[in-house]
Amino acid sequence: MSDTVNTAQADTEQEKTVIKPFLRLSGLEPLIVRPETNFINIGERTNVTGSKKFARLIREGQYEEALSVARQQVENGAQVLDVNMDDALLDGEQAMTTFLNLLAAEPDISKIPVMIDSSKFSIIEAGLKCLQGKCIVNSISLKEGEEKFIEHATICKSFGAAVVVMAFDEYGQADTEDKKVNFCHRSYKILTEVVGFDPQDIIFDPNIFAIATGIEEHNNYAVDFINATRRIKELMPLTSISGGVSNISFSFRGNDVVREAMHSVFLYYAIKAGMNMGIVNAGMLQIYDEIEPQLRELCDDAILNRREDATERLIAFAETVKAKGKVIEKDETWRHASVEQRLSHALVNGITDYIEADTEEARQKYPRPLDVIEGPLMDGMNIVGDLFGSGKMFLPQVVKSARVMKKSVAVLTPFIEEEKARLVAENGGVIRSAGKILLATVKGDVHDIGKNIVGVVLGCNGYDIIDMGVMVPADKILQTARQEDVDIIGLSGLITPSLDEMVHVAREMKRQHFEVPLLIGGATTSRTHTAVKIATEYEHGVVHVLDASRSVTVTGNLLNKALKKNFLQEVTAEYTKLNENFRNKKPVKQYLPIEEARQNKAISDWTGFNPVVPKQLGVQVFKHYELADIAEYIDWQPFFISWELHGKFPQILTDEVVGVEASRLYADAKAMLKRIVEEKWLTANAVIGLFPASRTADDTITVLSPKPGQGTVNLECLRQQVKKAPGQPNLSLADFIAPSDTGIQDYMGAFAVTTGGNIEGWLEKFQADHDDYSSIMLKALADRLVEAFAELMHERVRKEFWGYASAEHLSKEDLIKEEYAGIRPAPGYPACPEHTEKYKMFDMLDATENTGITLTESLAMYPAASVSGWYFANPAAKYFGIGKIEKDQVIDYAARKGWTVEEAEKWLRPVLEYDM
Repeated sequence: MSDTVNTAQADTEQEKTVIKPFLRLSGLEPLIVRPETNFINIGERTNVTGSKKFARLIREGQYEEALSVARQQVENGAQVLDVNMDDALLDGEQAMTTFLNLLAAEPDISKIPVMIDSSKFSIIEAGLKCLQGKCIVNSISLKEGEEKFIEHATICKSFGAAVVVMAFDEYGQADTEDKKVNFCHRSYKILTEVVGFDPQDIIFDPNIFAIATGIEEHNNYAVDFINATRRIKELMPLTSISGGVSNISFSFRGNDVVREAMHSVFLYYAIKAGMNMGIVNAGMLQIYDEIEPQLRELCDDAILNRREDATERLIAFAETVKAKGKVIEKDETWRHASVEQRLSHALVNGITDYIEADTEEARQKYPRPLDVIEGPLMDGMNIVGDLFGSGKMFLPQVVKSARVMKKSVAVLTPFIEEEKARLVAENGGVIRSAGKILLATVKGDVHDIGKNIVGVVLGCNGYDIIDMGVMVPADKILQTARQEDVDIIGLSGLITPSLDEMVHVAREMKRQHFEVPLLIGGATTSRTHTAVKIATEYEHGVVHVLDASRSVTVTGNLLNKALKKNFLQEVTAEYTKLNENFRNKKPVKQYLPIEEARQNKAISDWTGFNPVVPKQLGVQVFKHYELADIAEYIDWQPFFISWELHGKFPQILTDEVVGVEASRLYADAKAMLKRIVEEKWLTANAVIGLFPASRTADDTITVLSPKPGQGTVNLECLRQQVKKAPGQPNLSLADFIAPSDTGIQDYMGAFAVTTGGNIEGWLEKFQADHDDYSSIMLKALADRLVEAFAELMHERVRKEFWGYASAEHLSKEDLIKEEYAGIRPAPGYPACPEHTEKYKMFDMLDATENTGITLTESLAMYPAASVSGWYFANPAAKYFGIGKIEKDQVIDYAARKGWTVEEAEKWLRPVLEYDM
């Protein structure tokens, strides 16, 4: 868990928190199974029926060595330890007692809860007498009738244990979907109504049976379990679902490759249905998307019973796999081709495994090291460029190709340097290229993923790229452009103040008599803004580039003497028309005077409104938050968009066009995310604050500052001015806070989170290793993690720290759809597009000191993987956009802020109806 800075008052408030009905287990440390908790791995190897090594050690009395098996399970990620001593040659009670007593003296093992696993209740009782904390009993059932079931359940309850209930009754095991549901529901009613068990302490095991046995009746066993799981969770939502996962693959024992794939595929579907724990070898699970595609499809067919010949096809495949290898051999036939073909294959497929050796072989073959670059390497990159341009290759593949190219060039560079004297006479001592391009994120802006991708794509097409990084002032950009004699300058920006900085760069280029073209790109830029505001300031070619895939065509046209003149004439004509249309446009929408808009507030009657008092007022700080907890909240769809792969997640993984590459990208992302979490690559810090607040003017919220002596802080909001249909309000964030003259004490909050700590060191490492792919991947994942962190903290605020939605139970999909109560709008976004309110937020939260986030002069947050915003709890609060506003509101806003109208126009430019 994170370290939380709490006040004494907060501790007192925390004691009053209602204990929620979660399954709570413990060894030396607690394990709370919340609705959002990921699958709980129950380590299976400390089981004499499931591990030959463990059974041998126990039989030989080598209990201390047997503890190493338990330790390995914990190290491999087991969160609960299954201990079973059911062996005909053992005194089960004595073995269970001895092992558990020794385990208690090993804090690195006994920190996790234990599951006492036995078919003999006397062994279970012996184990219950040894354990500290709260354990799980596996199992009890109705197979001996209700009387014995109640007796066993009562004993387990007296020891405070949770119980696994097997889907048995007096007549046998539940082997169909309906039986599984009915047996479990009957057991549930007895446990809760007769014995007095809490529902959350009940774990059902609806019986996982082997499939693909050759017996037709067995083919639907996995489907029955998955469907039954879904129905049980709907009928008895507070219970948990478990099972022995290895049973599903019993017919393939001896073939670990197939068994591990079957376990992972089965869990993929069972977890979606509601299975939240299982007995499984935690170290031998694969990521679903990383299973070899053919094997994954065969397992899908067998587990989902999708085709009649699924068993035969899986058996046939299993016979081709060597069990000892545990990996399916790669196709290495390309290694027998010529060195030129090998280099091309490596570039096209992004393979770095042999690039150093192949490059050295090529260097020995060619007269000069430069010939290797201008020959086979550029030939390979030309293929990459052609495939990308024709839509047969996608951006992630191109970035991988660039990594191969850079590693190869790095091998050749020392030898090129040695030849520099001779090369000067021929081509100036440098590698000939299609052109030299300078790229920079402008002053005050810290976002550069898009710029980096453009640089990689252009580099793959033979251009020399000078990447100046982020927050680069105009004078440094232009000074470097002159020194390096570049052919094109490219500017990038994400936040709205960057638009003004781009205009400034264009003016400076004109003043300093530059003649090279200027490319404009970034999230806030547009073709219209470029035409109206930037192109009018510089006459030697200003072009807006929508995304990386367009950059190659634009750059090629600009640097081709035969094409440049006509291309620029076409762009100029287009931009001139856009400019004229913009200047001559008449407002399509009607706008209300600001005072009239204010009369149309969202909430006019506050009668009966009783705001929830936050459980924990003031500021709380969270340092070094667990990345694993944050990762559970990731919304993956924007991740693919950042790589220019468009489609809904997870459907994009099976898309006919981009599905294969999306799946590879996702697998790479999950693999890096695993390392980020396990090796703590990034530092996640957060600060939140909850404060008394009231609306003191139409669009002003007054907040009681937590800082001694600071008093109150006025937060200025904007209001929609467009004329609405009858009954539709003109919204302002201020509408969601009770006015001071109502006498109602209302509240609001603020937050700042970052997952960008320590990222620079890793980016430098990837840069040194010529690995753009990993660098861009890390930045993209850091962005996803910080958004997930904001989601996680908002949920905790709603349910814990404020508590206005303490009973909330939302799925990840619900959170992505924003189906929660309340909102968390961020300065700079549609509901509050003016950035300078961040100063007040950061001051109230001491955000820089508490999280390490700093604000640039343009009010971008650094590190880039940072998010800040406000918390509103009013049930009527919703996300909205201010849209365009008129000059009377700008004048009013300037007066409230103590600004000139010109200053207000600068910061409000994105929403001005009468200007860009």
